[in-house]
Amino acid sequence: MANVSPTRGDISSHPDVTEMRDRYARMLGGRDVALVDGPVFLLGLYCAVSPWILHYTTSQPALVPHNLIMGIAIGLLALGFTRAPERMYGLSWAMCALGVWMIVSPWIVGESPDAGVVWNNIIIGALAVILGAVCAGTAARSAPKA
Repeated sequence: MANVSPTRGDISSHPDVTEMRDRYARMLGGRDVALVDGPVFLLGLYCAVSPWILHYTTSQPALVPHNLIMGIAIGLLALGFTRAPERMYGLSWAMCALGVWMIVSPWIVGESPDAGVVWNNIIIGALAVILGAVCAGTAARSAPKA
């Protein structure tokens, strides 16, 4: 009968050891963006529920689905940064674009918004731009050099 019990030996004799080590190093290097996953997800969650927290569902009905959809988009980016950071490097700048849109959206989507709605979206947008720039900077710094 064959010995099928797992052994914990040295893998240095494995034919693909260098490739496995390089892949492991690339995977660990891709987790740098994971430092901002939590704050990005929380920002998206807050953006999605902010119309109900600040009670502007009746005064700004157009901004309610807008902030909900934008919050879901930001949250999905955060989940993408968590699940596949090496693939999400290209979308790091999308966070900045979403942030800029959140800053200008009260005047474009809303109808004569009050100061609370404006400041809410400006703060959400500014945080999205900052976190997006951190993600993009970290991604650029840890990207493999060709």
